[in-house]
Amino acid sequence: MKEQREFLVPPIQYTKSGNINIAYQVFGSGPIDLVYIPGWVSNIDWMWACPELVDFFQELGKMARVILFDKRGTGLSDRVVELSTLEERMEDISAVMDAVDSEKAVLFGHSEGGSVSALFSATYPNRVISLITFGIFAKRRYSSDYPWAPTDDERQKLYDMIENNWCGGKMHLESLAPSKAQDTQFMNWLASYFRSGASPRAALKLTKMNTAVNIIDILKYIKVPTLIMQRTNDIDVKIEEGKFIAQHIKDSKFVEFEGADHLFWVGNTKEILGEMKTFIKKTKLDVNYRNGLFTVLFGQIVSSLKSSLRLEIVSEFVKKYGGKIIHPDKKCFVAVFEAPGRAIQCSIDLQDTLQNSKTSISMGIYMKEGARDSSKFLDDRDDYMITAMRSQINPNQILATQTIKHLLSGAEFSFIEDTSILDTTSHDLCKLYSVTKNSKSKDQNEIVKSGSFCHYDSFLEDVLQVIDQHLENDAFGVEMLSRKIGMSERQLQRKIKATTNKSPNQLITSTRLNKAKQALMSYNYTVAEVAFQYGFSSPSYFSKCFKREFGIRPTSLAQKFNSNIEDLHFAMS
Repeated sequence: MKEQREFLVPPIQYTKSGNINIAYQVFGSGPIDLVYIPGWVSNIDWMWACPELVDFFQELGKMARVILFDKRGTGLSDRVVELSTLEERMEDISAVMDAVDSEKAVLFGHSEGGSVSALFSATYPNRVISLITFGIFAKRRYSSDYPWAPTDDERQKLYDMIENNWCGGKMHLESLAPSKAQDTQFMNWLASYFRSGASPRAALKLTKMNTAVNIIDILKYIKVPTLIMQRTNDIDVKIEEGKFIAQHIKDSKFVEFEGADHLFWVGNTKEILGEMKTFIKKTKLDVNYRNGLFTVLFGQIVSSLKSSLRLEIVSEFVKKYGGKIIHPDKKCFVAVFEAPGRAIQCSIDLQDTLQNSKTSISMGIYMKEGARDSSKFLDDRDDYMITAMRSQINPNQILATQTIKHLLSGAEFSFIEDTSILDTTSHDLCKLYSVTKNSKSKDQNEIVKSGSFCHYDSFLEDVLQVIDQHLENDAFGVEMLSRKIGMSERQLQRKIKATTNKSPNQLITSTRLNKAKQALMSYNYTVAEVAFQYGFSSPSYFSKCFKREFGIRPTSLAQKFNSNIEDLHFAMS
């Protein structure tokens, strides 16, 4: 570790992001603003105890007025109990910029901070001079189209290490800075930095939140000048991840540096600073972007209330959450929001209010790029999305696209995969998710009944996946399930009961019935066809189970749903 130098540590200040206190600092004499968004956990006070990081900051301060802050849940900012969504942490950037009267800034995001910065850049392009990232990832969970991310087993091992050995030797912190692995003073500082940044419980929650991060669908919307930097042999975030992101952001610049350090302030820092300085100098400051990233909420209403009263109620809620109605109609509406969380919260509160007045409302939520004040905000793609999603939505249901889910995965909302439509742009299937608000008062039985399973229980995910693969097999039961999962029937029984408060057979039946219900309301199938398709031996037994689960016979539900659909007519103009 370098010898400590004399410097004046900037004072800690606070601002509010919603009801959360966010700690920040400001320093530097450069002509533009630069906001540094740290990765994972941080402590802005403890940053100044690392000479290498101080040297880096002092060089940044020659280029810009630098704004540092601790994201919610970390460091000196309020420690939040619940998981924070990517969108909420994006709003923390806005709050800090507003607090220091920064209209526009360079965003410098490290690791997970790069994901937040990318979302901010797509949503508020006119507040971003340029986007600069180091060691950024697009998602943190393995998939065939993103094979560099950790597998579920690897993530679970990390969870266990954090829970049982937070910042101890088994955490292998040296993998974040291999060039400093033998520098005891630096490694001790790094461990202290993380410990002061989050408690073991908070660090575990943040890590689980990162597992749900997925910004792949957002990358195509980023239009600001973008510099992506990565080290060749970074162990934590693979070089291929940076290249992948650069390929998905139009006109972005990708720079690969030698080395294996994930931390930008160690190793070849002069090269990194030089690249940043050159990029910032070449970036135009006065660019104005017409389009931004918006969230569209549309709804269909069936009610005995007067149409003027219905529209008044809808308008009140849309305005409350910062939205704007751009297509009012007697039975339907279209509204636009700057952030998906506001649209989701608006839809849930609106649904709760209208249900109390015996009104049926079905809503869909998706994201698009456009100019909010444009008279032609809605185009042919919107016509298709609304029509396609509307055909899949059940009465009193909220459906959202996968992009929405990825940005809002957290403690407040539950997203359960429901159905799919064709994306006419990519020609891929666009998954749609049923949205509900998590309630701490729900007992486990109600949670399972509504499908609101814990996002991070990989065991339950495996069980549900196996059940889903055998829905048509009426012989599928506990014996086959235990064999597929690889544990004894008694162990399976105990674990499922502890997780869901249901027996394995009850869980299998409940899953089949929920899938069957969706099929009845989504497709023109007979009750008999649905019964056999979802593993019931006879239509009569299916009807009996269905009535017991949902309080209505399947024939009555199908008739009621079809009647509602015929009453609804959605007009775009």
